[in-house]
Amino acid sequence: MTPSRNRALDADELRRFGEELDQLRARTAASLGERDARYIRRIVKAVRYTGVAGRALLFVGAFVPMLLWPAWILGTLLLALSKILENMELGHNVIHGQYDWMGDPHLNGKSYEWDIVATSENWRHTHNFRHHTYTNVRGLDDDIGYGLLRIFPEQKWRPFYLLQPFIAVFFALYFQWGVAIQNVKLGRWWSGKMSTAQMRREFAPVGRKIGRQLLKDYVLFPALAGPFFLPVLLGNLVANGLRNVWTYVIIFCGHFTANAETFPKECVRNESRGHWYLRQLRGSSNIRGGFLMNVLSGNLSHQIEHHFYPDLPANRYAEMAVQVREICARYGQHYNTGTLPTQFGQVAWRILRHAFPSRVRVRLPTLPQPEPQPEGAR
Repeated sequence: MTPSRNRALDADELRRFGEELDQLRARTAASLGERDARYIRRIVKAVRYTGVAGRALLFVGAFVPMLLWPAWILGTLLLALSKILENMELGHNVIHGQYDWMGDPHLNGKSYEWDIVATSENWRHTHNFRHHTYTNVRGLDDDIGYGLLRIFPEQKWRPFYLLQPFIAVFFALYFQWGVAIQNVKLGRWWSGKMSTAQMRREFAPVGRKIGRQLLKDYVLFPALAGPFFLPVLLGNLVANGLRNVWTYVIIFCGHFTANAETFPKECVRNESRGHWYLRQLRGSSNIRGGFLMNVLSGNLSHQIEHHFYPDLPANRYAEMAVQVREICARYGQHYNTGTLPTQFGQVAWRILRHAFPSRVRVRLPTLPQPEPQPEGAR
């Protein structure tokens, strides 16, 4: 990001910036209630009904062969919609604990298991803890390129990255698998830093989850279609692929646009609340698009608000964004937002450009330097 787009904040301004955003959080949390519970229950129903309708239509060809392809296309799209809603607006947000206050055991962030090959337990560590704590901090946030892609010039270039335009496409198609193995640390095993026995222990819960998902989508449901096993299997495969690509696009647009920044490890030392908010703001990007975009993206169209308030119900982000944007404007901080084609175009350019060697431009620090704190004060 160009430093001139953000006004430098002194210590008092930084403190007040953090306090105003904390106050917005407190006001919103105090107003949670029935409309939020009603919203997430409607999402649960939408996931269930679109999933049932999609799977039923995939079976139509077994009984009405002349409707095979129209029913297959519509069924695949409905099943993909169900999986997108479950993954983005239901699973991701529930696992953040956004609805724990309801006391509903089916919407508990510590026990919810979602419909992808990745385990929610690993996601709570790699995403809820590491990514949200160390957003875009090099060496601490594994989401920067996911160990496969060089997206920022600060990442050291290797010849391997010449392949990343092709790897990026493969990664999009199979995104849930990348999420599944992210916390397994296969690189440590390949390099000999982890024993095979330890790797087996780490992989065991992931392997069990993968087995259940493969059995459900590619054996059980296709088998119920009898002689139409292959069309149903293909429908499940395409639905999962559509969900993977959509998730990839939304997540990458949230952190890897042209104006997104990465940060050195030193920036989190003695980090105040105001510093934390500022880092989340400058490492995140929003997507304009209205209600439909908000729902289909799990409200990650408001990635800035999500990173400010990951444990608040995501259906509140759109209304909070009005106040967040106003606060940012008053403190002279750039609020990064754009349409989906614009934001993803910037992501695609980053992937292509940084596949090749590039020099890191010398830039002035864009975050104020944290003030030293007394020993044990943090």
